[in-house]
Amino acid sequence: MPSQLITCAWILGFALEVSFLVCSLIRGAFLEYFFLNLYLILTLFADFVRQYVLHYYGFTSAEYRYVYFYSDLLLTLSLFIAVISLASRVFAELDFGKYVRWVAILLLLGTAGFSYAVIEQSADRLGTPFAYELSQNLYFVGLVLTYILWGAVLKLRETRTRVVQMVLALGVYFSAYAGSYAIINMAPQYEVAKYLVPILGCFLPVSWSVTIIRHNEESRLVPARLVAVPR
Repeated sequence: MPSQLITCAWILGFALEVSFLVCSLIRGAFLEYFFLNLYLILTLFADFVRQYVLHYYGFTSAEYRYVYFYSDLLLTLSLFIAVISLASRVFAELDFGKYVRWVAILLLLGTAGFSYAVIEQSADRLGTPFAYELSQNLYFVGLVLTYILWGAVLKLRETRTRVVQMVLALGVYFSAYAGSYAIINMAPQYEVAKYLVPILGCFLPVSWSVTIIRHNEESRLVPARLVAVPR
């Protein structure tokens, strides 16, 4: 991937992430959606650290490899927690919030154990192979949880516009990210496949910023606008 494209993608992503944080503060939604904001704050931090290591050590260095995969794992964990925070809000009225958190902890521990078992024979058990495996598995778990959460949104007739649109954005993001990795793995010879990941990185801050700007916490969707699901 040309260095110019990497730079442009980084600048655009940085601007969009900052825009969401600013909109969230101005609209008084920073604490309401703290874990979504935390994910983008950590994304900004990871971007800066990666750029620093890339500048001083180079793209093929062991230092950059470790920083990239472990920062990616950190971001995946924070996004997983963001999904759980939205699930807690959806199930709060049923008083299931604490059960959602316990299930999340068990899923996280189970995924970590499964990932370690996969790379157990590796000489570098806690090196980049473990970080990569755990990150990929958490993405898959996050994708499944997001679809389950969307089903719960429809079944429970959730009408809070911000919650609905943020869950929908996560579903689109996880699906597109999984699709982009599939394309990269199946057709690595096509240069366009390598452009998908940095472009997709701009989707969440854009969609969340639009949601925060256009709707307040009292905004509601008309139930008929959601897919009708019999109770």
